[in-house]
Amino acid sequence: MGNLALNTDEPEVLVAQTWRMLKDPRVRRLATEFGCQWLHVRELETLDEKSERHFPTFLALRGAMQEEAVRFFMDLFQENRSVLSILDSDHTFMNGALAQHYGLEIKGEDWQRVDGLRAKGRGGVLGFASTLAKQSGASRTSPILRGTWLSEVILGDKLPNPPKGVPVLPEEAPQGLTERQLTERHSSDPKCSGCHLRVDPFGFALEGFDAIGRARTIDASGLSIDANTKLPDGTQVSGLDGLRNWLVTTRRDEFLRQFCRKLLGYALGRGVQLSDTLLLDEMVAGMKAGDLSVATLINQIVLSPQFREVRGRDYISKH
Repeated sequence: MGNLALNTDEPEVLVAQTWRMLKDPRVRRLATEFGCQWLHVRELETLDEKSERHFPTFLALRGAMQEEAVRFFMDLFQENRSVLSILDSDHTFMNGALAQHYGLEIKGEDWQRVDGLRAKGRGGVLGFASTLAKQSGASRTSPILRGTWLSEVILGDKLPNPPKGVPVLPEEAPQGLTERQLTERHSSDPKCSGCHLRVDPFGFALEGFDAIGRARTIDASGLSIDANTKLPDGTQVSGLDGLRNWLVTTRRDEFLRQFCRKLLGYALGRGVQLSDTLLLDEMVAGMKAGDLSVATLINQIVLSPQFREVRGRDYISKH
């Protein structure tokens, strides 16, 4: 969409041509370069930083993990899904190998849509193996990485840079400590606690998944996993389900604005500027009014002066 250049002054024609292009299989590029880039899983298929000793299956599965995200975003755009389905979708796409990784049974080995994910402990991008694996360490989970990713990437929060001299956590939790307990011990440092109180609870809620996104109730040392946590506003939640419900209610507006900002920036091929505030506000207002379809956002973008005039008419007429 960021490379779209149509020689027309008719809004109806522009919208129709936009959706013709989105229905084309080449929408895969949008799914990859927008969806995967936004979620920070664009290069997961080549990630080689996982410990083979701890996770011997990862290398064979990393391509399928990224492919799930690609197919999910292709479906989001082509089927005009609700923007909130990014967080609370009850379906995803997987092949036999990825289904086995998730502990699910499907018919055959080919890629297919799978429904009923929320009842199985997943649902939405927070339950993707790709996002869970990318925001983890080489041999253990990282509530800090997962919490920071959710705060900055999903909600658009601005976090300060960590202070200098912060000790690096070991790649493996010491004997007798879970990854969560290791993080809590580190975060108790007064120099660090302020930011950690804002992000760590998000990561603690996702501790029911290991460092390559498999569901778990105990860690590699046999210690019980605790995914209960108190969020920054004092809300008590349990696991992915509780966190997801909180996001789509309490932090709904921040998530919607962040998605609008990222999609607009991608479509314009530049960062969102102060002059785009009115358009961004209009996009968010439409969703707050109840129209959560991704089509509404795309139509607003392609009909906006920012999008139609970004290249200049001389460029458009030549391309």
